Amino acid sequence: MDPLLKLLRENAALNPAEMAAMLGTTEFDVRARIRTYETDGTLLGYRAIISEEKLGLETVRALIEVKITPERGGGFDKLAERIARHAEVRSCHLMSGGYDLLVEVEGTNLREVAKFVSEKLSTLQGVLSTATHFVLRAYKEQGVLMRRELTDERLAVTP
Repeated sequence: MDPLLKLLRENAALNPAEMAAMLGTTEFDVRARIRTYETDGTLLGYRAIISEEKLGLETVRALIEVKITPERGGGFDKLAERIARHAEVRSCHLMSGGYDLLVEVEGTNLREVAKFVSEKLSTLQGVLSTATHFVLRAYKEQGVLMRRELTDERLAVTP
């Protein structure tokens, strides 16, 4: 993977001058490469990871195991893309194992998430079953620990 992409993945808040210094190149080169990656669809977006707990937000998230019937001529893709288009869906992944899709949804309360599952997801043609697991607490999101400790806790090294 391009070192520029690695930097962006780790901290997209770095400015082009900082990235250029870290990569030993020019700011112009960094800006041009970022523009190219955005244009060709390599860079799809930028996101901030926010502590909802710190803000006192009461967002409800659930991970839903979904079993589906593959469609003729489209396999799992067409139905997965149809599911992914719903505003409540944060992510949707084709999985190996006992179910086909893992769908992460978000709502303002438990009832909203339940309504999505019962009225929108379960009623789609090709959806065979769902199993919903509510997220109680996030400890790590996209590689970022959700709580910053003031002390340096290191794991013990054992032989």
